[in-house]
Amino acid sequence: MWQSVSRGLLAFVLAVAAPVPAAAAEQPVDAIVVLKARPDLGALPSGRAARLSTVVRRLHAHAEFSQRGLLRLLATRQPQGLVTAVTPLWSVNEVSVRATPSVLREVAARPDVRDVQPETTIQAPAAGTTSGAAESNISLINAPALWDQGFRGQGTVVANLDTGVDATHPDLAAGWRGGSNSWYDPNGQHSAPTDVNGHGTQTMGVMAGGSGIGVAPDAQWIAVKIFNDRGSATSTAIHLGFQWLLDPDHNPATADAPNVVNASWTTSGAGCVLDFQPDLASLRAAGILPVFAAGNYGPSAGTVYSPANLPEAFAVGDTDNADVLDTYSSRGPSTCTGASAPKLVAPGVGVRTADLYGTYVNDTGTSVAAPHVAGALALLLGAFPGTPADRQESALLNGAVPLGSANDYGAGRLDALAAYHWLASAPDFTLAASPSSVTVQSGGTATYTVTLSAANGFTGDVSLSLTGIQGTWTFDPPVVPGGSGTTQLRVTTTSSTTSGPHALRITGTSGGANRSTTVDLTVQPPPDFTLTASPSTQSIPNGGSATYQVAVGASNGFTGSVGLSVSGLPASAGSASFTPSVVTSAGSSQLTITTSTSAPPGSYPLTITATSGGLTHTATVTLSVFTRDFVLTAAPSSVSLSRGQTATYSVSTSAIGGFTGAVSLSVTGAPAGSTSTFSINPVGVPASSTLRLRTTTASPRGTFTIRVTGTSGSFVHQVTVTLVIRA
Repeated sequence: MWQSVSRGLLAFVLAVAAPVPAAAAEQPVDAIVVLKARPDLGALPSGRAARLSTVVRRLHAHAEFSQRGLLRLLATRQPQGLVTAVTPLWSVNEVSVRATPSVLREVAARPDVRDVQPETTIQAPAAGTTSGAAESNISLINAPALWDQGFRGQGTVVANLDTGVDATHPDLAAGWRGGSNSWYDPNGQHSAPTDVNGHGTQTMGVMAGGSGIGVAPDAQWIAVKIFNDRGSATSTAIHLGFQWLLDPDHNPATADAPNVVNASWTTSGAGCVLDFQPDLASLRAAGILPVFAAGNYGPSAGTVYSPANLPEAFAVGDTDNADVLDTYSSRGPSTCTGASAPKLVAPGVGVRTADLYGTYVNDTGTSVAAPHVAGALALLLGAFPGTPADRQESALLNGAVPLGSANDYGAGRLDALAAYHWLASAPDFTLAASPSSVTVQSGGTATYTVTLSAANGFTGDVSLSLTGIQGTWTFDPPVVPGGSGTTQLRVTTTSSTTSGPHALRITGTSGGANRSTTVDLTVQPPPDFTLTASPSTQSIPNGGSATYQVAVGASNGFTGSVGLSVSGLPASAGSASFTPSVVTSAGSSQLTITTSTSAPPGSYPLTITATSGGLTHTATVTLSVFTRDFVLTAAPSSVSLSRGQTATYSVSTSAIGGFTGAVSLSVTGAPAGSTSTFSINPVGVPASSTLRLRTTTASPRGTFTIRVTGTSGSFVHQVTVTLVIRA
């Protein structure tokens, strides 16, 4: 029983990167846009609820900020019909889109985009159909021994991403958590738990089924139906499924994520495919170990495919109840850097589990081996709540029964009881710090008390380190002997320390063991003030005045006096004054600029400077100065007549900057023998006067340019009209 993926990569690349016919270019393409920016999931709280909440909030905030520009672009293309679907994926900082190739090329060229990947499709397998009894697999991994100690998975929640779950099965019905946060179908086909295939019901039966078929019969379960009813799952649906698991009720303040996640599917191609690595990294950061079936592509080496071969995954191979490796169980080594796969093996041959319609099936493959490990984790987390994902993995590996080559068996066959004993007895230490949060001014020092506690006979010396802040820090003492005691952490900020909240990760290291806890440090910037001025531009005639409102705002408790000055206005152009000239703490002042009548016209950039002690801020405004003047116009522009007739023109004046003088009018260029008169001369502003040009029978024929001149003191303007004298 297995599931494979078809990436269609070549067709996608050709469709997006190469020229295509116009008709084909209009066809939308499904793609995943991967943003470059990666979230910071370091320095997380140690408690499960706080850790989950912090991870979800950080992922939301990071995606909202870094996807903003891309989503704006896609929104502008939607009304053009070039983008038909957009699904932001906050858990991985990616965006699923259906868009034309031209838009995808535009998106790929953005500096904030790392890659544009094809939408992948995973096919669900045909489920097993043989009935029978074979519960010895549960006994083989020592699950009943933990049941006898009272650990049956109660208090934990397991989840699968699969074909769904038949919640009516008598061995699964009581275990469904119920409510609106316990079932998710990203394909939108079913609003309640449903499985038309059987595969998801079978994997859930191994994890949490009753009547002896499940490893953790008292665990509650939730499920994501990533495969649609046709048996395929897109990469978008898978991303949405992983995302939902982090926050099923869409409220980061509630810790309703599952404790354990099982995924019995993989891609079908060799190599290291990183498409789902961010999903798994987010789960592990939240304290959830992603358990994957290693695959059924053996017996050749290197056949554990992605995502199971990723460093963040816990890949499980399968053996029979005599610990003989299944021929088809996928083998290592992992093709992903820094990863090993499989991690271990579990029973996967002839495993009796739940099937559709209340029936049972004997199934074979790593798909049913992996849920043994997921169920065992539910037992362990019931006994040791809040165990970090790395320590969960260590317990499984250290408790495994060695069987042979690591590329075949990993660390060996799952033994839940041995993993429990390792958690209960392995020497360890814990860290705690108080207070949980400190606020200091920039340049200030925060002090925390860090308490180390040894468990199970731990006697190692623990050295302390800190990450998450720009500044200097010291532990006193820097090493706590024997793993028990206290140390004082002093963190001193500097002027370069970023203002705002900082999550400080305190790490204790002893040999290969690392334990950490987090505290918050909020750095407040020093007292300061702000400076603004409005309006940004004023226009006045020379000899006029302009005013600007200057506002001083206080921040971070500023209470000083702020002196105001302005530069950029030559003394010959005018003067400036502030009322008042000093503002205390916060307030406003009026800047008045008075220009001289001889101020040269033009644009004057003015810089307003505010000073308080060593603090200086500036604001810039512009003053435009123009000269009072008048405009002279005449109409019509041309008159044609016969000799002896009279031409009439309307000569008008208008004011610039409130000009009010009288304008004397004169005419030049008139033909010989003609006479010119103005109905009003001189003329006011604004006003008009009628110019009459009377010709005689002796006036020469031709075209004449008539120049009308207006004079008012030193201001002289001219306008021309044309006179045409015919025969």
